[in-house]
Amino acid sequence: MGEDMSFSSELKNELCKIENKKECCQRAEAYGIWLFSKTFSLLDKPTVTQNAAVLRKMSQLAAMTAGVTSEITFDISRRKKQSYSLSIQNEFERKTLLEYFGHTGEEKSLRIDMQNIQEDCCISAFLRGTFLVCGVATDPNKDYHLEFVTQYKNVTNDLLELLKAEEAFGWTPAVMSRLGTNLLYFKDSAQIEDLLAYIGARSAAMQMMQIKMYREAKNNINRRTNFETANMDKTYSASAKQTAAIAIISDVMGLDKLSDELREVAVLRLENPEMTLRELAEKLRISRSGANHRMRKITELGDKLADKAGLGKLS
Repeated sequence: MGEDMSFSSELKNELCKIENKKECCQRAEAYGIWLFSKTFSLLDKPTVTQNAAVLRKMSQLAAMTAGVTSEITFDISRRKKQSYSLSIQNEFERKTLLEYFGHTGEEKSLRIDMQNIQEDCCISAFLRGTFLVCGVATDPNKDYHLEFVTQYKNVTNDLLELLKAEEAFGWTPAVMSRLGTNLLYFKDSAQIEDLLAYIGARSAAMQMMQIKMYREAKNNINRRTNFETANMDKTYSASAKQTAAIAIISDVMGLDKLSDELREVAVLRLENPEMTLRELAEKLRISRSGANHRMRKITELGDKLADKAGLGKLS
């Protein structure tokens, strides 16, 4: 069960510290963490993960509810990564655990038994246990994604219906199959935040909200900067064309041949190439449209003189 160590594991460590005050919630969390594990079987199948806290929680819940003992071992893979494995080696105890939650281990189709989720308060505990053993959350600095990786299709569909039944949240997870496993996943950041808070991971939910706020603020700043840069480019482009027109007029006929109004705006532009049209208008104490009208006359005259001189149109 691979997971993002910088966020997903910290999230699970937070969830593992939660203690159920009610026995019904304790049973529901135990059911969630065992039902979705590979060890929930008559066969001796281990549950393997890199997070030791999850297996300790799993073992503790089995002992406190069904009175079943499990064993945790440590190993290092060929890739030099540490991993932990939990198993129930005693066949009688494996059967005891299954029967405690209303299962036999011989079902043709494994389903969620709602008898283990007795009250409304138990749903969050059940989902917490489920996420601990088969959930993965991507670091929100990289992407918004949370998924449950499950073995059985019908159990996945039951989980989907359980989430959808919480109408107050409006959860809309998607389901797909990949490489022999079933995925139930969320991509909406707000829904992921709500789910994390609901199962008790309030610190992780708050961290995600803060990251999202930072990203949104950063995007707004970038959009504003890009907008202002585009406006600056537009201003400088217009200013360059106007300055070129004024230079041609000065060389060919002299600025003194211009009317007082045109000469005034031409001189102001030469002295202030960085000014916007609105700023030029304010200096001249005229409207922006008035300044634009005068500048258009200057550029048109500059175009005509440049064309006559064989220089082509001003670019």
